[in-house]
Amino acid sequence: MESVGEFFRQVRETKGLTVDEVASKTRIRTDFVKALEDGNFSRLPDQVFAKGFVRSYARSLGLDEEDAIHRFIQSAGSFYEKQDERERLKMRQIEEDRKRQSNRKAVTIAISIAVLTLIFLLSREQSSMFRRGAPEHGPATKRTTQAAKEIPATTAHEPERTAEVPKPTDLPAGAPKTTIEAPPRQEPVVPASTTSRSEPETVSTVSPGSDGPLAGIALNATESFGDGQLVLDLEATELSWVVVQIDNGSPQESLLRPGEKAHWKGQDQFILTLGNAGGVKAELNGKPQKPFGPSGKVARDIVLKR
Repeated sequence: MESVGEFFRQVRETKGLTVDEVASKTRIRTDFVKALEDGNFSRLPDQVFAKGFVRSYARSLGLDEEDAIHRFIQSAGSFYEKQDERERLKMRQIEEDRKRQSNRKAVTIAISIAVLTLIFLLSREQSSMFRRGAPEHGPATKRTTQAAKEIPATTAHEPERTAEVPKPTDLPAGAPKTTIEAPPRQEPVVPASTTSRSEPETVSTVSPGSDGPLAGIALNATESFGDGQLVLDLEATELSWVVVQIDNGSPQESLLRPGEKAHWKGQDQFILTLGNAGGVKAELNGKPQKPFGPSGKVARDIVLKR
């Protein structure tokens, strides 16, 4: 069967009509009439409009419209099927591209949120570590460094201090006496009544205000507790600096190494500051005291009284 375009051309030419006359009569554009006769369906509009052109063309030539439609379907059916398939593929591709773009945006947003959350958590953790670490280690490190710098000076002064016996006028008013062991000396024999009231044997003393970090500390001294007197003994199990204020006197600072002991006397109270709270054992009038804190912790203003 010949195509619908060839069929229309033969009938038009048989009736002596031109393309322009058919276009004027059917109100179809001339280029659409030529495309229909040439079988160039790609230049025609959608299939619905092309079928309308076929009906108008057949009506203008006095032909059967249904027969003309049947010829059109046979001639252009494969073209429009492929065109529909192409349209479906195009729409599917457009839809897939839209979904892909949406997924890409969602992934980008999710990654951005994850990165911002990670940055926030890291910043908060660093701030928390800084707040925890700065107050705890700053003063202890600074004081330990200062104490370490004083060690050579202490070593240099100790032999001279242990060899000299200060005069009584060197002691400040109200300051407690601190003792250092000295060689025993011969005492004159006194009556028994006098001996019963005398204090235990005293040894050479050192002024609490002497220079050096071990000033005011008695080493290897044996004391008895008098009435109303307080005696503080410290023993270092770890390296620690110690500041002691006896009653209302001036603070005394020292550095104790593991195994070293320190000894102070007072009347009312002792106020301690320890650079290593867990590295010092304390006894007050021979009574062991509870630990002042964990190792490495600075303990301040510890009040020991009767």
